Amino acid sequence: MLQKSKNLKIKPIQFKFENENENENENENENEKQIKQISTSYFSTIFLFKNGKAIEYLEYPKQNQNQNPEKIQIEENIQKVTVGYKNEAILTIEGNVFAKGFAINPKKFINISSLIEDTNDRIIQDIVSGDSSIYLLTSNQNAYGIGLNQYGQLGFDSKTLYETEKPILMMKNVSKIFSGNSSNHVFLLNLNQELFGCGYNSSGQLGLGKSRKEEKKITKLTKIQNIPKGKIIDIQCGSWHSIMLIENENENPKRKLYSCGNFQNNGLDKKYGHTYEFTEIKSSLFENDDNILEFSSGGFHNLILTYKGKLIGFGNNEYGQLGTGDTEDQLIPIQIKLPKLRFNENISNYHVLCGDDSSFLYYSPFLSFSNLEEDLIKLFRRKEFCDISFKTKNGEIIKAHKLILKYRLNQNQNQNEKLQEIISN
Repeated sequence: MLQKSKNLKIKPIQFKFENENENENENENENEKQIKQISTSYFSTIFLFKNGKAIEYLEYPKQNQNQNPEKIQIEENIQKVTVGYKNEAILTIEGNVFAKGFAINPKKFINISSLIEDTNDRIIQDIVSGDSSIYLLTSNQNAYGIGLNQYGQLGFDSKTLYETEKPILMMKNVSKIFSGNSSNHVFLLNLNQELFGCGYNSSGQLGLGKSRKEEKKITKLTKIQNIPKGKIIDIQCGSWHSIMLIENENENPKRKLYSCGNFQNNGLDKKYGHTYEFTEIKSSLFENDDNILEFSSGGFHNLILTYKGKLIGFGNNEYGQLGTGDTEDQLIPIQIKLPKLRFNENISNYHVLCGDDSSFLYYSPFLSFSNLEEDLIKLFRRKEFCDISFKTKNGEIIKAHKLILKYRLNQNQNQNEKLQEIISN
């Protein structure tokens, strides 16, 4: 367990970025700092803004706990960032992934997507960090892994492949990848809604059942049986537990949470032991007329946000990361008083994020695309379209995205016809 800080702040505070110019036009400054996404782990937190730029804060607690975090500007056309305990990665608008960390390059970002052996599989649509590995989902729906494999979290025997400096193919026909910033296990959901997992299983966090409880390492992707009926919306992985969000349109509430792994972290009202299959988390806080908007799991704690604006948490609270104002652990879900929100907006524009021993509640309105734009984006990410029409030149792909932005701003008939012409050709 991490050493408790002497300067502990257990009340929620509003985060302010350093060196903000108070005399700057308020609207311009707000647009510049409009958060799109946050990713955080023990040593690093990255804030991604709507303008495609990011700020990273690096901490070095073992060297000097009184030292302020190092602030780094990242000037890229970024669409997503992800941070693990021993790695970090950024995904650009063009579908390139730049990463650094253990077993990759600890000092500088390198383009790991360009290292994929299949040159037709180098356009990436999603990235996910584990504790010491990074997972890539390509535009062809193939999953790759890179980094450490000491527990088989890359889907290979760790005796023959302990780590890899290049992305290796884990599975084809994948729709989503799920892991966590301090997790050494991973789940892959295929296009048929079948779930597979591998990696560290010391507390049953892979949900494989009691028959596999003695296996601490699952080095091959294994199908997860006895999954609750419904559509898998999300899976969050902690160090020793996993939580799954299932949606059933015909039930009330239509969204339910299920967990497996260590009892102290998974909200099942037991202090010791493990559950080896995904088991429903029941609580009076999940009312019939309310539904779970989203949730997040850190190393040992969890936060839930509902459509009615409830903030719910459970798990480890040694550092005040649950926002309850104290450091008492919570074995069952409890409601947490929301801080005074800065924006008078719908709660669906807010997001929760759990790190190793910290948490964020932040405002980021969802940016939706029209059907026409979705079709265009899919075409740009298809290797056939890029190879033939754009010859995979990044500059031309950027122009295509600028055309989408121009269309969004103008919304006129000429732009609509121009986009339709590109798609039809």
